[in-house]
Amino acid sequence: MEHYAGIDVSLESSAVCVIDATGRVVCEGKVATEPETLIDWLRQSDVAFARIGLEAGPLSQWLYAGLREAGFPIELLETRHVRAAFRTMPVKTDRKDARGIAQLMRLGWFRPVHCKSMAAQELRAILTARKLVQGKLHDVEMSLRGILRGFGLKVGPTTRRTFADRVRELVAGHPTLQMIAEALLSASDELGRQLGQFEAQVRSLARRNPKARLLMSTPGVGAVVALTYVAAIDDPARFRSSRTVGAHFGLTPRKYQSGETDVTGRISKIGDVGVRTALYEAANVILTRPVKGSTLKSWAMRVAARAGMRKAKVALARKLAVVLHRMLAGGTAFDATMAAAPRA
Repeated sequence: MEHYAGIDVSLESSAVCVIDATGRVVCEGKVATEPETLIDWLRQSDVAFARIGLEAGPLSQWLYAGLREAGFPIELLETRHVRAAFRTMPVKTDRKDARGIAQLMRLGWFRPVHCKSMAAQELRAILTARKLVQGKLHDVEMSLRGILRGFGLKVGPTTRRTFADRVRELVAGHPTLQMIAEALLSASDELGRQLGQFEAQVRSLARRNPKARLLMSTPGVGAVVALTYVAAIDDPARFRSSRTVGAHFGLTPRKYQSGETDVTGRISKIGDVGVRTALYEAANVILTRPVKGSTLKSWAMRVAARAGMRKAKVALARKLAVVLHRMLAGGTAFDATMAAAPRA
């Protein structure tokens, strides 16, 4: 008889439940959240597994890789589907969640999630760290402006090079403000140096990555956008059609239809927010700056004439998602005439 298992992962320990083909609980327990511990527990259950379910989360890729390498039929589940299935449960515990995941495996009511390769995870980690340092640098500078503004000292427009000199000029003669300013400027300088190192690393990665170099032949797509997209897609073959990529990253409208009600809403905004932001920024560059390959821009400007600039940027971001996937799948450079060709 086939058996199914569900694993509800927590930071320190995970709840595991094994059921048979009829839905009867065979065994369950709580084990440490380590691949080796989970593998030993599953092997000790001494049953043949048809599917093992694991909800996508911070630790899921690490556990998924270990269980897959050990030969278990592991499936990574989309979090939204799992939450929707458990919404009717009046009592929520880790034990019940593990039972619920096992039942989803038995019924087949789940959507598997792609587990990214180690190279894609490392690339994503570098981009995330760069974004974090960039955000903290902005926070420090804006906080310093806010502190000085409380004393009537207005920094005004500056550049990265003139910011520190302008702040020191304003706080001259104010011992307390000088101490605060020097501390925050020191933190800002260090964050700026670290950000510069991340920028150099990103440019180096883009030069050495053939997929990123291919995508950078597209107008408005630089090193950060290309690497963000490559890390998110990982394997282009996992999409059956390039047209589905826009929906995967939440760039297509929501739809609600029931009886006489038929509502088309705003974009769904599901999926990777980092990729969606990067594609929107690339679309903004194409529409607001003079770039080569103006066929895409001409297409988007026609959309803007009908629906406005904001919707045109979202539409262009969705088209870029489709075009970039087609480029990765076919290994071809950007072709402006094909990119803006109307769909048959």
